Amino acid sequence: MKAFLILEDGHIFTGKSIGSSREVVSEIVFNTSMTGYLEVLTDPSYAGQAVAMTYPLIGNYGICHNDMESQKPWLDGYIVRELSRIPSNFRSEDTIQNFLLKHDIPGIAGIDTRALTKLLRESGTMNGMITTDENASYEKVLPKLKAYSTGKVVERVTCQEPFTLEGDGCRVALLDLGAKKNIAHSLHQRGCRVTVYPASTSAREICEARPDGIMLSNGPGDPKECTSIIEEIQKLYQTDIPIFAICLGHQLMALATGADTYKLKYGHRGGNHPVRDLETGKVYISSQNHGYAVDTESLNPAIAMPAFENVNDKTNEGLRYKGKNIFTVQFHPEACPGPQDSSFLFDRFIQMMEVRKHA
Repeated sequence: MKAFLILEDGHIFTGKSIGSSREVVSEIVFNTSMTGYLEVLTDPSYAGQAVAMTYPLIGNYGICHNDMESQKPWLDGYIVRELSRIPSNFRSEDTIQNFLLKHDIPGIAGIDTRALTKLLRESGTMNGMITTDENASYEKVLPKLKAYSTGKVVERVTCQEPFTLEGDGCRVALLDLGAKKNIAHSLHQRGCRVTVYPASTSAREICEARPDGIMLSNGPGDPKECTSIIEEIQKLYQTDIPIFAICLGHQLMALATGADTYKLKYGHRGGNHPVRDLETGKVYISSQNHGYAVDTESLNPAIAMPAFENVNDKTNEGLRYKGKNIFTVQFHPEACPGPQDSSFLFDRFIQMMEVRKHA
């Protein structure tokens, strides 16, 4: 079955329908990862977006459900150049085609993803529609594309009730803003007792549980939409509890302390982004998935200072808060894009908690 990707700037790509045949309007973004497509499909940070993979062949090692970052895929649509028909991997349990169908995710294959990526890089991220309607026209679709916004998507992806991963070590409260599974796992495998809380949880409830540390997770959407969450993070900032924040959590802590965020032209999404530690000069290869960044010009130097920067475009990749046991990063130290360069940040967080416990 034919499928069409219609962009708000008027470009139309024709390909083959994969997965669900339902129509979807979404924000179109691209990811440069060569592997890890299942992690991309199930990363809650992609809620409200349709993802184009720049690597030309996707699906060759199939689906292994143990690698999922959440219980289901959250993205709106999936765009690839070529989809592998026969996966080859001893761990494979399914194909991408069946996975997309099972979860009602529409997609399109067979388009020139290189041309699409160049468009998004030059013009910036834009909205688009994936449809199988051969009579769909740009003029008819344009109002829907202009009206689309990802909106408040954190509420959609967060857990509904608190739950705990038992451990004998430090007690961590993880605020689930759209957390990837491996964040809790990275803490739990280091012995931590991790209690995961819904995004709407009050600072008071978290503090009453007397955690040794607080983790603010990744998540989807515009950080400025999370007004009520920012208010609670302001209260968490006022405590002396160690806090480690990743991606959206990093942005929300910055907003909670008076800084500003802005939308990047086309975002950072992939497993090969270099970040520089501004204290040591060391460069780490990181996994990233974000469309917004903290404006370092808006930082109050008495509150926070830049700790990491993106080597490619010099945007902020992390902050260190003065007089507080708080540090935040824009990239994903829990991810394994090949290297595990930045996983030591979890050890740094645990050390902060241990020092406070024994002070």
